[in-house]
Amino acid sequence: MNGSTVTEFVLLDFSCSRPVQFFLLTVVLTCYIIILLGNLLIMVTVWSVPRLFQCPMYLFLSNLSLLDMTLGSLAAPKLVTDLLNSGGTISYGGCMSQILFFHFSASTEMFLLSIMAYDRYVAICHPLRYTTIINHQCCFSLLLLCWTGGLIHGICQTVTMAQLPYCGSNVLDNFFCDVPQLIKLACSGIYVAEILIVVNDAVVALPSFLILLLSYAIILATLGGRFGKGGSKALSTCSSHLTVVGLYYGPMIFVYLKPSSNSQADKMVAVIYTVVTPALNPLIYTLRNQEMKGAMGKLKNKCKRLLLPQRW
Repeated sequence: MNGSTVTEFVLLDFSCSRPVQFFLLTVVLTCYIIILLGNLLIMVTVWSVPRLFQCPMYLFLSNLSLLDMTLGSLAAPKLVTDLLNSGGTISYGGCMSQILFFHFSASTEMFLLSIMAYDRYVAICHPLRYTTIINHQCCFSLLLLCWTGGLIHGICQTVTMAQLPYCGSNVLDNFFCDVPQLIKLACSGIYVAEILIVVNDAVVALPSFLILLLSYAIILATLGGRFGKGGSKALSTCSSHLTVVGLYYGPMIFVYLKPSSNSQADKMVAVIYTVVTPALNPLIYTLRNQEMKGAMGKLKNKCKRLLLPQRW
């Protein structure tokens, strides 16, 4: 045992009027429906169209959709319930499980976004060697590395938090369990835990971010002289990825790296990276990708032919 006397945590909802809470509930519920349907549609499309499934870019995209569904499902259903009830609780075990799966999916997504940036770098800067460098064996090895690294990071964060004793207040100033708020409730061992968490985050976030910056710096420099020779299409593909990267990293940097803390602002930003961003990703990738839209249209027509009776 870690000396904890806390068996559950009280989650504080947004301190705003009921009409505003109802508005937030509507937004979160709508986003969650889009997360499930939009990302599931991308996964089904990629997996059912051999041409897309054999393309590393779309295989990475289907994994991103799976991670977005996982990330959205960690917070959105509980948040909808708590907004209806003006607050809620979560067990100690449930809290630790939420930390594990949140940091597992979030860090895996960081690694995956970096790999997607590297994939675009090879495709644009070394097009003749693309199929040799990013072959199927390399593709699946990179995905395995992503998921394994994310799992290790999630376990490290969870073990660190589980070792802390929680013997005082059990009121968690957030709508889901996360490290910055939970560590404030610990009775002792906070300093060591904070150092371990910072080091752990740095090992995950810093290399991923540097790979992103380096990849896109080279890509943009390469595309500088290619407009009119297919460069605009490549730039459109990269702009979709950069938009997703900005939506993902921006809110997290705000919450985890800023010195001061405003609980209401942190909660609103947390809604963005746990609910809004996973809902926007499928829209960004499908609306700006003609190949994906074409494949979805063919899949829709195929389903119609299978479901509707044949006319003789």
